[in-house]
Amino acid sequence: MKSAEQEPAPGPLAGVRIVDLTSVVMGPFASQILADLGADVIKVEAPEGDTVRYIGPSRSDGMGPMYLALNRNKRSIVLDLRHPDGLAALKRLIAGADVLLFNIRPESMRRLGLGYDEVAAVNPRIIYCGAYGFGENGRYAGKPALDDLIQGAVGLPSLVGRVTGEPRYLPTNLCDRTTGLTAVYSVTSALYARERTGRGQAIEVPMFETMAQFVLSDHMYGQTFDPPLADAGYVRLLAKDRRPCRTRDGFICVLIYIDRHWKNFCEMLGRQEMLNDPRFLRMSDRTRNVDALYAFVAEQIAQRTTAEWMEALALADIPAAPMHTPATLMDDPHLADVGFFRWVEHPSEGRIRSMDVPGTWSGTPPAVRRHAPLLGENTCEVLAEAGYSAMDIERLLGSGAARAQEPSPGTKP
Repeated sequence: MKSAEQEPAPGPLAGVRIVDLTSVVMGPFASQILADLGADVIKVEAPEGDTVRYIGPSRSDGMGPMYLALNRNKRSIVLDLRHPDGLAALKRLIAGADVLLFNIRPESMRRLGLGYDEVAAVNPRIIYCGAYGFGENGRYAGKPALDDLIQGAVGLPSLVGRVTGEPRYLPTNLCDRTTGLTAVYSVTSALYARERTGRGQAIEVPMFETMAQFVLSDHMYGQTFDPPLADAGYVRLLAKDRRPCRTRDGFICVLIYIDRHWKNFCEMLGRQEMLNDPRFLRMSDRTRNVDALYAFVAEQIAQRTTAEWMEALALADIPAAPMHTPATLMDDPHLADVGFFRWVEHPSEGRIRSMDVPGTWSGTPPAVRRHAPLLGENTCEVLAEAGYSAMDIERLLGSGAARAQEPSPGTKP
């Protein structure tokens, strides 16, 4: 693992300031990517802090593993937006920001006096991006939306049920993270548009609509046409034997997809007669008969070890990968080669494992520049940057409109 000793170069979003009113997973995932890209992200938290701070094991209260994985490169300021002075402080931050990112329901934003018109009156160039459950123009507007709920709403558990016989949620926050990525490209595109036009704008990134497109891009399938040419559901993805194949000593993931893969596989097995099987002649035939195809492949894969198959499939130029668990993924040799993991010293948490920013840039590389902050760690410095005097800051802290926490001494961010 590589260390984080050298000072990273500015990222492509250096100079962009983002006021981040998001919490839990979706919004913080988006704002962390923007922060990795170099933006100055000011994480505005309520006095009790982001809920995700308290999920999972931790060495310090409010510094759980999911929080640490979603909030590096940010600064934390605590403001009580129910207090008029806390809300006034937020508006002063907005006045000097490029982006306001939030996942608070729009009605709650309006009640706070933070609707787009009010925010644009404070800062006409602001990119005002709301990421929440449902578009404001539909009947579901304002309804609560969590990852499990949106997974169900867009049919993901039903698709799992078609394969396994029982509807189940996917064991990852897919909707949160996919919508978070959508928020990232929405914000960066809007910043580019502002450079050309000089104007800010309001952006809505709804989870339901985002994930409906995500799922139906695969599974609208025959219902794309009028009249329909087939049922909804991409048959290859719904094949009951589409799963990692058991080998003699473990599991392997293999995808015999295009015609060349199928030809190479049959020749490698010495089963050239399968090339003339009418069920498997072309990709369209194999798609229609995908259950039989996968059953045949699984039967063959079971006869050799994982290492033997990895070598043979590589020689045949057939896509394959070992099946990792989350634990073994952290020992993957390729990730070690590219320095994906690093050990860093966190001021309050000690030595922790951190993931690098994926990919490489030749000129303005994203980088990990800051540790995930303690609750309110940067309140005083951010307020000072916004023009508050030391006496003003003391008054805000004394009234409860703001809260601060000093970082642990003696360690680098």
